[in-house]
Amino acid sequence: MKTACVILAAGEGTRMKSSTPKVLHPVCGRPMIAYPVELALGRGYGPVVVVVSKAADAVRAYLRDRFGKRVRIAVQDPPLGTGHAVLSARRALDGARGKLAILYGDVPLLAGRDLGLLQRAGGKAAVAFLTCRPEDPAGYGRVVRDARGEVVRIVEHADASAAERRIGEINAGIYLVDLPFVFRALERVRRANAQGEFYLTDLVEQARARGERVAGVARDDAAAFQGVNTRAELARAEALMNRRLVERLMKSGVTVLDPATTWVGPGVRVGADTVLLPNCLLRGEVRIGRECRIGPGAVIDNARIDTGAEVRAYSVLEGCRIGEDCVVGPFARLRPGAELGAGARVGNFVEVKQSRLGKGARANHLTYLGDATVEDGANVGAGTITCNYDGCDKHATVIGEGAFIGSGTQLVAPVRIGREAVIGAGTTVTSDVPPGALAVSRVRQENIPGYARRRKKSGRHKPARG
Repeated sequence: MKTACVILAAGEGTRMKSSTPKVLHPVCGRPMIAYPVELALGRGYGPVVVVVSKAADAVRAYLRDRFGKRVRIAVQDPPLGTGHAVLSARRALDGARGKLAILYGDVPLLAGRDLGLLQRAGGKAAVAFLTCRPEDPAGYGRVVRDARGEVVRIVEHADASAAERRIGEINAGIYLVDLPFVFRALERVRRANAQGEFYLTDLVEQARARGERVAGVARDDAAAFQGVNTRAELARAEALMNRRLVERLMKSGVTVLDPATTWVGPGVRVGADTVLLPNCLLRGEVRIGRECRIGPGAVIDNARIDTGAEVRAYSVLEGCRIGEDCVVGPFARLRPGAELGAGARVGNFVEVKQSRLGKGARANHLTYLGDATVEDGANVGAGTITCNYDGCDKHATVIGEGAFIGSGTQLVAPVRIGREAVIGAGTTVTSDVPPGALAVSRVRQENIPGYARRRKKSGRHKPARG
């Protein structure tokens, strides 16, 4: 049976105290609204409709940019409760039949297995919903059951009696309901409650009044249904999501030396027998091959690292590609467009931007390579700088295969260093160097005997203090 989906994301999120809409706050590097949308799309639900507020331009823009036409947007105006929010999606659902899953944009930890349970239990029920028993049920709607364990109604905390507030089972807020029953029922819902809103929970009593079956599906993982309404709840959701993602990596054969200090995003994929050392941060779309070693303290963002590579301590990699058996760091920075061929080495305090190092090329110390091509086997000495920017435009440097660049060298682009050419230490290169040639440009050294003594005697020299 076809299942449509409505995701409620029109809450103002005032307790976040932020100019950013609540559902755009990131959880493990991804806006929390992305999680329920991707979950629904991954289960084949359709159409998928996200209900937003009239003022949520940023949310609409994000959904359009990330999901395009796969997601429809409905506007709830004014915000009159969860039941009214679902009614606001009626036109966007475009006459859908079958089942309707109702999710929330601020519940990022909901998993596919939860919806699977709900789908199985809700097959013959007009209304099915998930329940759980948190340590503290205060503030949540309580699930009232009769002596046979059948769900009678859901009562919101503000409307509950003292006896009802002692009930430990709460409504997790995740529903699977029949279409078009849900809209006929919601049209009969009234705002006779403490909040003056149209409650989605009233669907239970509407279904029972019609003699329809209602199923409350108990789950033991209350944390999975935790909504995010405050910064503290956001931090807890982040920690729980990260633990889930790290455990997924470990189950796939990755060694995570300290899961408590290793942070990964949902777009991270790591090959078996790779080792992640403490305090690594992997975010965005990251692909790491087998038998790599990462960290400690490495930051990797939207990068690809091939089999057998090593990223040493406190290196930062963004938008780059690292070939097999490369070594990066410690304390290296690879910026977008950096690409290392197999076996290349980039050492401590080396920065690489929009440049390619060929197979076995090396830049081991204190170097900046920008808009450069370093061909196979070339060696770039300590303190080398590619002077790629003239104040208006970027220019390219090409270092030929097997070339040797001496320490303290400036390569003023555009310039080409020929195959197996040698650049003497301290040279400023302003024109092309032929293959196999030696380029040296130094001011002749002059030593002036007795200069220090005469300077001191003149009184012009004063010893530094402190």
